[in-house]
Amino acid sequence: MKKFNIRKVLDGLKEQASSSASSGQSGTQENNLMQETLQSENFQLCKTVRHGFPYQPSSMAHDPVQKILAIGTQSGALRLFGRPGVECYCQHESGAAVISLQFLINEGALVSALADDSVHLWNLRQKRPAILHSLKFNRERITFVHLPFQSKWLYIGTEKGNIHIVNVESFTLSGYVIMWNKAIELSSKAHPGPVVHISDNPMDEGKLIIGYESGIVVLWDLKSKKADYRYTYDEAIHSVAWHHEGKQFICSHSDGTLTIWNIKGQGKPFQTITPHGKQPKDGKKPEPCKPILKVEYKTTRLGDPFMILSGGLSYDTVGRRPCLTVMHGKSTAVLEMDYPIVDFLTLCETPYPNDFQEPYAVVVLLEKDLVVIDLAQNGYPIFENPYPLTIHESPVTCCEYYADCPVDLIPALYTVGSRQKRQGYSKKEWPISGGNWGLGTQSYPEIIITGHADGTVKFWDASAIMLQVLYKLKTAKVFEKSRNNKEEKQNTEIVDEDPFAIQIMAWCPESRILCVAGVSANLIIYRFSKQEITTEVVQLLEVRLQYEVNDMESPPEGGGGGDRGGGGDRDLPTPGTASPSPQTTGPPTHPSTSSNSSDGVRDNVACLKVRSTPLKQSPGYQVELVVQLVWVSGEPPQQITSLALNSSYGLIVFGNSNGLAVVDYLQKTVLLNLGTVELYGHNDPYQRQPRSPRKTRQPSGGLCDINEGSASEDRCKSPTSVLALNHQQFYNGSGGRGAKMSRKLSLPTELKPDLDHRDNSFSRSRSSSVTSIDKEAREAITSFHFCETFARKGDSTITPCLYVGTSLGTVLAMALNLPPAGEQRLLQPVIVLPSGTLGRLKGSILRMAFLDNTGTFLPPAFELWYEPNAVGADSEERDKARKRRPVSVSPSTSQELQESQYAVVCSEKQAKVIALPSQNCIFKHSITETSFVLRADVVQMNIGNCVACFCANGHIMTLSLPGLRPLLDVNYLPLTDMRIARTFCFTNLGQAMYLTSPTEIQRITYSQETCENLQEMLGELFTPVETPEAPNRGFFKGLFGGGATSLDREELFGETQAGKASRGLAQHIPGPQGLEGMKGAASGVVADLARARIALDERGQKLGELDERTAAMLASADSFGKHAHDMMLKCKDKKWYQF
Repeated sequence: MKKFNIRKVLDGLKEQASSSASSGQSGTQENNLMQETLQSENFQLCKTVRHGFPYQPSSMAHDPVQKILAIGTQSGALRLFGRPGVECYCQHESGAAVISLQFLINEGALVSALADDSVHLWNLRQKRPAILHSLKFNRERITFVHLPFQSKWLYIGTEKGNIHIVNVESFTLSGYVIMWNKAIELSSKAHPGPVVHISDNPMDEGKLIIGYESGIVVLWDLKSKKADYRYTYDEAIHSVAWHHEGKQFICSHSDGTLTIWNIKGQGKPFQTITPHGKQPKDGKKPEPCKPILKVEYKTTRLGDPFMILSGGLSYDTVGRRPCLTVMHGKSTAVLEMDYPIVDFLTLCETPYPNDFQEPYAVVVLLEKDLVVIDLAQNGYPIFENPYPLTIHESPVTCCEYYADCPVDLIPALYTVGSRQKRQGYSKKEWPISGGNWGLGTQSYPEIIITGHADGTVKFWDASAIMLQVLYKLKTAKVFEKSRNNKEEKQNTEIVDEDPFAIQIMAWCPESRILCVAGVSANLIIYRFSKQEITTEVVQLLEVRLQYEVNDMESPPEGGGGGDRGGGGDRDLPTPGTASPSPQTTGPPTHPSTSSNSSDGVRDNVACLKVRSTPLKQSPGYQVELVVQLVWVSGEPPQQITSLALNSSYGLIVFGNSNGLAVVDYLQKTVLLNLGTVELYGHNDPYQRQPRSPRKTRQPSGGLCDINEGSASEDRCKSPTSVLALNHQQFYNGSGGRGAKMSRKLSLPTELKPDLDHRDNSFSRSRSSSVTSIDKEAREAITSFHFCETFARKGDSTITPCLYVGTSLGTVLAMALNLPPAGEQRLLQPVIVLPSGTLGRLKGSILRMAFLDNTGTFLPPAFELWYEPNAVGADSEERDKARKRRPVSVSPSTSQELQESQYAVVCSEKQAKVIALPSQNCIFKHSITETSFVLRADVVQMNIGNCVACFCANGHIMTLSLPGLRPLLDVNYLPLTDMRIARTFCFTNLGQAMYLTSPTEIQRITYSQETCENLQEMLGELFTPVETPEAPNRGFFKGLFGGGATSLDREELFGETQAGKASRGLAQHIPGPQGLEGMKGAASGVVADLARARIALDERGQKLGELDERTAAMLASADSFGKHAHDMMLKCKDKKWYQF
């Protein structure tokens, strides 16, 4: 733990103040010319909604009247689900695991019990639920919680075997306690163990069944405060369930047996069943099975009862998946699950426990999924889950977020995605259908794209505050499936597992062109088509990216990215020689390229093998071109660290720590292939030492010494420079074998524990000062930006350009000479001309953007989407669309006295605004001194533009444009997990998101307007619903008894009769605002109407109760008067000695 140094903080503040002051002076003139519309009051940070499967679930509850589901997790989170689109996330402050949840059915409230022995009451009658009361137990550990239907008394079982009773309204303890030593027989000397079950007899509320872990079950009479019956079994108990008539109950045990007991037959069980045990022929006891963790016993009016249980499989079923068993009459169905079962609940038609249950579905909570089974249909099909719970189907490796997309994009993706849906689901409606949608005013389309470890890419509709999967793309289909040939794998692959994992994505929403970079140094370009095609041969380009000039031997013919000669002259190669011809015939990989020299050095070998058989491509995204980096003289290709595409120019550019390559995906050629040292030509500003001989060379990207110096050491003296991670590198390998790359990360010790997990093992590049073991300044390419701007200082006209940012903070420009649109574009070469350096900043360059002379954002030029597989008349339309090359909005070039454009550049440490074409820095702002920026985006708000930054110290900041004034700075969350670093992204209109756990996306907003409208946008969980009528007792049951008998719990558990509870047992903690504050917190017309109706119902109910009490008091007074009169008549004639 480092010591806190206040002097360094003060120095940093002084330096920041001075830098902002100097930048303010330098840009006074420009600031006068451009009025900044965004002010600090336009910004506010708040969480909006959380999507995905609750991470590490631990408990579940269901309200059968409201039809809402609650799930608690091991981190103290609470997720509530209603109808599709109605979700809510809450968090217990302590972060302790939620061990039990109990709804106050149809009351709009929920009780949660945590592993830290606290019990909380949540108010669900508001859009953001909040805690009303809490109770913290001090002496006893909570093990079980039970709340009877329509009761305000909560039973709490403890580890010591005692049961305490809590008044849910006041959240105070009753003096009534059931002690374990009174519940068990006096002759029993052993402790019965913790309470594992509590429930009242469905037909008699005065009888309570208590299950102890050791195998003892007690039927307790609440009125007489003694045990009526005791039932003992040799095996430990896991759960207990009642038959609805209250005459029988069933227990599940640790040896895989079920025992059914009559309540009056306490000697031995009425029946013993081993559902999965092999029955021996000689009548002996069946072989023990795994424990049955839970059983539910549900009756039907017309058929056999359902017995539903989890666990209980035979021990010899090794490797079998977890199962849910449904026993109905003579049939037993074993339903296999993909993950271990955490809990399950049976959904029934009635909330009353003393009526026929009529079960219709089972909700099964698994460790990583939620499954709902239809009990009413043959074969027990599952319901199609409408919630976005499949984010983690394969681990998420990268994300992108796009707000304000073209309006036709979501329908197009939905159309092709709807064909991918599985068949065989239940035909019924999703049964969890409670709540109401919010009245959202946001209408712009939003799309989230997630890249996954198995090579899939998922498109999600994130409009308003919902999330729905639109389309799923499997990129691994392009490659041959890897065989279990260890030698072959070792020769080519540079990662041990998940070789198809997605690392970076670039997407043009207007043209719908998608480019994905994989972890195996591969790149795939996709076009969107509504027609199915079969691609006979996948187009392939192989590129040799090398770092040093003296490394650059001429590749064999047909090998890939261009021959630059032995290295003296660094002139730009002509496009003809630099571009291998596109492969049109034969298999995708040339035999000549995949060569190993006689000494075993691999050269021109790609990491993955592109498939050679025809590829059937369904409507949606279809492969246009595959680009692969190859091994160079025994050196594995470095992973791609940056990527950009431009649909108007038809170009893709990518880079890594070796250099960059520009690919023309229309002509399918490599236009430019530059090593990093060649970027600067003869004007290289860095003293690069020659590398050690190849014999002793270690695989690059391996373990590094964080204390070793480099040429860039003085450029990055912040503590962050020790984070020597390849940009977007992930998934630790198991160390280098032979010349295979080692993918271990070198980190400061205090960060290592967080990165040990597979989900956390990659991050953005921090500093290149320690990337190599050879003490060299290994400069990586970290960002790109296509634009139409001034290529050189003092230019008078704007041209298409590519701007390049590096890990040493350098920004370089490249001019693009494009042929005319149409046929000429496909025939003539594109020429790329390096045009010099724009400037340098501290730290790696993260983001670049351009503004016009009024401060308006200049988007890169783009092409509108057209159908690539069109025929006939459609193809003519396509050709017309291709000839119209869109031109991005640019200022007139006649302004000679003032600047025409402004370049916005943001690095890990600072932001600059540079005037063009003079290339003068007019504004500069030091974002952070002690930390570093993980993500920066130039975003468009409703009334202006700004720079949004997320720092490693947890701060989220926005800066005005072009003045770089700080508008927002909130310490949002500390970077406890590298998953947040690699998935955090900002987008337009004040939206942002990140992966808060391996299974959940958290969306936030930094817009004041969205924060104000959020209350209206959120859905409502509680809706006023009439509670179903209680079951009719029937004439004979009412006449002769046998119906449900009620119990006056108020009298029994109240302070008058039960006395006060022990003071030190539990501590009452009131909620943050109390009941009135909570009710007032809900807003909106719907909530107001609901509250008014509830208030009227409550008032009517109270008046009715008052009327009943008055009538009862009158009847009692009449009775008392009558009895007194009878007594007087009886005693009137008696003498005193006769009494």
